[in-house]
Amino acid sequence: MSTALDSLPAEQQDLRSQNHDTAAARFLRSLAFGLAGLGVLIVAGFALTPYGPTDPDFLNRLSGPSAAHWFGTDQLGRDIATRLLYGGLWSLGLAFLITTVGALVGVIVGLAAGHFGRFADVGLMRVTDSFFAFPELIAAVTIAGVLGPSTTNMVLALILVSWMKFARLVRSLAVSIAHRDFVLQARLNGLPSWLILWRHVLPNIGPSLLVLWTNAWSRSILSISGLSFLGFGVQPPHAEWGAMLLDGKSYMQTAPHVMIFPGLAILLAVLSINLIGDRLRDLFASQDGHLSD
Repeated sequence: MSTALDSLPAEQQDLRSQNHDTAAARFLRSLAFGLAGLGVLIVAGFALTPYGPTDPDFLNRLSGPSAAHWFGTDQLGRDIATRLLYGGLWSLGLAFLITTVGALVGVIVGLAAGHFGRFADVGLMRVTDSFFAFPELIAAVTIAGVLGPSTTNMVLALILVSWMKFARLVRSLAVSIAHRDFVLQARLNGLPSWLILWRHVLPNIGPSLLVLWTNAWSRSILSISGLSFLGFGVQPPHAEWGAMLLDGKSYMQTAPHVMIFPGLAILLAVLSINLIGDRLRDLFASQDGHLSD
């Protein structure tokens, strides 16, 4: 009897871990299928559309949704559906680039601050805190305004204001992990610092870093669209969702579809990425709970 009672908690823990692994695998599998399906639809859209993103049709200016133009046309007669497809490459692609580069910079700064002693920690965190002194979007608008309106300057401006959250998170996790037994044992074994960071620190901060990255990706989409809407980002005639909103601003009452569809594209993209990030956060939090039981 005592043996059965003693084994019950371990069995329950194994069952909970298996259930969590099943839920995580099911979510990742569904996410992979969803992304693959979305990719097929996008490729099919590019292949099937008979229009170019900058092809004007002055005889069909500001026409509403129809069989020929599913989302209507803009003030120059350009097909809005086609421009949304190409605009997604700009908005999602640039946001991906900005978030990834910002994450790399933040990870390097955070690891250096959390692993290489108090002097590096204090100095790098002072620099990080100084960047936090200005609101992100206002700082990006200021930098882009000083450098001049262009896609390159917008990307540089957003990278400069996007790395700090990653640095602070990585530094906090690196300091915590540095006192774990397996890190102390690795140091006693004489492993170099870079190998300890690569083998022991990075794998343990990966889940939290991924959740923050998804959240930052959605914020970057909003920032790119906002800067382009203000005239500091992607310049005409390129199709970008924020720039499309700027183009349709003057026709908001007479042809609202010119602004509605780019706005919906931004909303759906940001909402989808945030939902994925929230689900990942819940899965990783559940995993941490199992490990601590």
